[in-house]
Amino acid sequence: MAAFRVGRGALNVLNSRLISPVLANKSSPCRKIHTAWLLNAERQFTKDHEWIVMSDNVGTIGISDYAQNSLGDIVYVELPDVGSTIEQNDTFGVVESVKAASDLYSPVTGEIVEVNEALTESPDLINKEPYDGGWIAKMKLSDLSQLDELMDEAEYNDFLKETEDE
Repeated sequence: MAAFRVGRGALNVLNSRLISPVLANKSSPCRKIHTAWLLNAERQFTKDHEWIVMSDNVGTIGISDYAQNSLGDIVYVELPDVGSTIEQNDTFGVVESVKAASDLYSPVTGEIVEVNEALTESPDLINKEPYDGGWIAKMKLSDLSQLDELMDEAEYNDFLKETEDE
């Protein structure tokens, strides 16, 4: 975790010195590239294809683009109850598609503080925007050290390549 925090600090310095002037110019074609790079630097993944992005002590959780693509058109999402406590690796919901149903496994332990109610009416948001509008739940973490067990984006991409090679 310490190395990740150092990396984030370096990103903040880079952001304040180099990227901020670019972001200030909203017409700049580089704006989206830098913003996406910063967001992806913080996303962490499980081997079950869930992801989490932290903001303070609250993590936003969803499923990866790989997972939604493998499932196909998502038609239903069973959301967890707000206020429920979920243990790391426990099931906290279900995603159903035209191909299959898949349990959702919590990447960390914590309390559900918000769910994406938009998925009730539009579960296909997960297909359209797996890393944005298709998030599933927000959780207040009980143990931040569990984040050390997760993969960053590069490690997750390597994991996917290894999985495909098997």
